[in-house]
Amino acid sequence: MSIASSHPTLRAADGHSLSAFEARPAAAPRGGVVVVQEIFGVNGHIRSVCERLAQAGWTALAPALFDRVERDLELAYTPDEVERGKALKQRVALDTALQDVEAARVALAGRAPGVAVLGFCWGGSLAWAAATRLPGTAAAISYYGGEVPHLADEAAQCPTLLHFGETDAAIPLDGVEAFRRRHPALPLHLYPAGHGFNCDQRASYHAASAELAWRRSLAFLEAVMPAPQT
Repeated sequence: MSIASSHPTLRAADGHSLSAFEARPAAAPRGGVVVVQEIFGVNGHIRSVCERLAQAGWTALAPALFDRVERDLELAYTPDEVERGKALKQRVALDTALQDVEAARVALAGRAPGVAVLGFCWGGSLAWAAATRLPGTAAAISYYGGEVPHLADEAAQCPTLLHFGETDAAIPLDGVEAFRRRHPALPLHLYPAGHGFNCDQRASYHAASAELAWRRSLAFLEAVMPAPQT
């Protein structure tokens, strides 16, 4: 499927202006997906996720959450850049980042029949928070969100899918299992992989797990978000 891309500017409810990357199918989209970054910015990995979603028929929009502290930022997966990303993340509160996620959702809402939120790492935590705190979210998909187990007291207000790695040193498995017990009705999948297993730019990339999680994610979106009326 042919796709197009652009770099729109979004505006959050508090007046903050932020950049974004959008990929969209040539035909009418099935719906919209806000793609929420890791601690590395809207980099090649996040753009590729948007493009893959567009090829599958979804309009995907990735807001640049680090624009709050430093604009046009893309980090690599080196130890020094990881530490820099962690430090930058600490300067953007969860509720503040959610304003930028919501800005992307609102931007898509006028052009798509429903808007889901899909995120990785930091973005995986924000996807869960969007499911529990942002009423307009139609569905949420969280990949290895480190803060998800700590937010287990919150309840999803929309269909939600979660992916975790069994050998993820950043997210203890006992916390994931405690979350599963708290939310037994939610689909939660474990993979024989570590943190960041979806990203083919990272040493922790696990191709089989990434492919299976992606198939499950697309099937989930198609199941919980009705196709637009023709």
